[in-house]
Formats: sequence, structure tokens, C-alpha cells
Amino acid sequence: MALIEYDVYRQKLRELEPELAKLSAALDLDGARREAERLNAETEQEGFWNDLQRSQKVQIRLKQLQNKIARQEKLLSAHEDLTALCDMGQEADDGELLEELKSEYAALEAQVEEARMATLLSGEYDNSNAILQFHPGAGGTEAQDWAQMLYRMYTRWAERHGFAWKTLNYEDGDEAGLKSAAVSIEGENAYGLLKSENGVHRLVRVSPFDANARRQTSFAAIEVMPEMTDDGSVEIREEDIEMQVYRASGAGGQHVNKTSSAVRLIHKPTGIVVASQQERSQFQNKDNCMKMLRAKLLELKAQQHAEKISDIKGVQMKIEWGSQIRSYVFMPYQMVKDTRTGYETAAIDSVMDGDLDGFLNAYLTKLATGELKR
Repeated sequence: MALIEYDVYRQKLRELEPELAKLSAALDLDGARREAERLNAETEQEGFWNDLQRSQKVQIRLKQLQNKIARQEKLLSAHEDLTALCDMGQEADDGELLEELKSEYAALEAQVEEARMATLLSGEYDNSNAILQFHPGAGGTEAQDWAQMLYRMYTRWAERHGFAWKTLNYEDGDEAGLKSAAVSIEGENAYGLLKSENGVHRLVRVSPFDANARRQTSFAAIEVMPEMTDDGSVEIREEDIEMQVYRASGAGGQHVNKTSSAVRLIHKPTGIVVASQQERSQFQNKDNCMKMLRAKLLELKAQQHAEKISDIKGVQMKIEWGSQIRSYVFMPYQMVKDTRTGYETAAIDSVMDGDLDGFLNAYLTKLATGELKR
């Protein structure tokens, strides 16, 4: 029996070869290696660090190229190792090696799919870190609880992918959930992978806050923005910002109630408001606010093709029926369905635990083929 299963996996490994070859071509590994060599040579030139802005861009780009090359080489190496393992196990008719082969092949298949998704990312800011903001819709506690469920879903997604994440702002709900929150997710292509999640998310369930156990519909909005360094791509003038400080409350820790360390920034030309209360110092919270404000302005600039920030007016999402990008139904049946791509799954518990790659992949594929416009 083991010999037959080894034949099955040998065939699977053969079928994976063209996919790996297509990935290498799509990633242009030879071109990436040449560019990495050129940039590496530039870092060794005298006076390289004199232009700090240029040197930082070179270092970031070089790291991206090195990561891309290393990931693909690791995939190719893993495929070779599994082929050798398959030969060895089949020759010895070894059941234990077969279990190892199954496990390692499943991991390789997942890595290939992740790499394929990365080839679909071609936007200017796709390789940036991401900032996510969570806004409950109308409906009080029910909507606030839904926003917190989404907060957990995306932070679990980050953990599944080995991305670091950090809470920038978190305001507790009145009875449960959250009133507002923001997190940064750090990792290559974090924004490119998560940009599809920007929009209104709809929940249908039996409310745990309703004594009569009635079914309720709730909404929450997610804003997804690229986290940008201050590279001059957006101009934020000091006179356009109103800064407010206050005593924080909630998830920031006990120290937050002792000093006015929380910061709220209001961008007067657009009316954009950002807040941070997670850090211990006012300076760190202001820095978080500036990251969020820069990201919001850049996103608006991209959406409206505006050349000057003063030309941008804030756009408010309507967090209500008919505007959702995805529906999560817990009752009377279980289903998560994306209204833009048609992708759906009944595995709602897995989705709420951060298993979102099916949705992200469907969106990126349709975006790449022109079936969707961002």
C-alpha cells in the first residue's frame, strides 16, 4: 500500500515542477539577482550614506530582492529534497518516511500557493506594511462586538503568516467589543495581500446580547492603508494639524490613566481624525498618529488622483446594508461569501480564526485579470 502512495506523491511532485518554473519566470529571478548585485555594489561605494533618503530606499529594495530570491530558492530546494525523500522511502518501503513526505508536501503546496499570490502583487505600495482601522457600524454593543471579532480575525491572519502586528489604538466598547481600533501589520506584501479587505463587513447571527435570542445583522468597516515612511510623497504641514492630548482608557495598560499620554490628531483640510493611546509616551503616540494620517492621506490621494493634499476631501464609507464587500452568516446556516468575487466557504470558524487566503487569492486573481477594479 505504501508503494502505491509513494507513486501518487511522485506524480504530484512531477506536476508541481511546471508551477515552480512558472513562478521563477514570473518572479524574474535572474533580473532580481542582477538588480541585487548592482544595489549591493552601490552600498559599498564611498559616500553611500551621505544621502540618507537614497540609502534607505536602496537598503529597503535590496532586502526585498534578497527575500524574494531566498524564498524561491527555498521552494526549489524543498522540491528537490522531497523528490529524494520519495525515492528513498519507496526503495525502503518505509511507512514512517511516507508520513513525513505527506506532511512536508502539504507545507510545500501551501508555500507555492503563497508565492503564486505574491506574483499577483504589482501595485506601487503592495510590498508595504499595512495599517488596519476598525469601525463598528450603528447598533451599539452588537456592532462593537463584531468589530472586535474582525480585529481578532486579522491579527490571527497575521500570526498565521508569521507577520508581526502591533496595536496602534484601541478604545473599548461600552459593554463589549470596541469603539475603534487600529493595528499595523508588518511583513513583506502585507498591504498588497490585505488591500482587498478594505470595506464594509456584514454579520448575521443570533445575538448573544439579546435575551430573546433573535437573529441580528451587524456591520463594521475596515480601512486598509499602506504604512509609509516620511519620504515626501505626501505633504503634511504643521499648521494643518490640530493636536489634542487626553488620558487614555481601555487596553493600553494601567499607566494610561495616570498621565495625558494619548494623542488625537485632526487634519484640518480633510477632517481626518486619528488617535493613539497604546504607547507610554505622548511622543510615541504622536508618531503612531502621524503614521496613520500619512497612510490615510496617501490612500485618498491614490483614490482621487489628487496632486495636492489640500485638494483632497475625506471620503466616508456608509456602514450599512447594501454596501458590504463580504457577508458572514452564522445562522440559519454557516457561510462566508465575498460579494465582489463570489468566493464562498462554509468553514466559518476557520475564517474567523484567520484563514482568509481563499478570499485574498480570489480577489487578487480577478484584479490581475482585469475582472475587478480596485
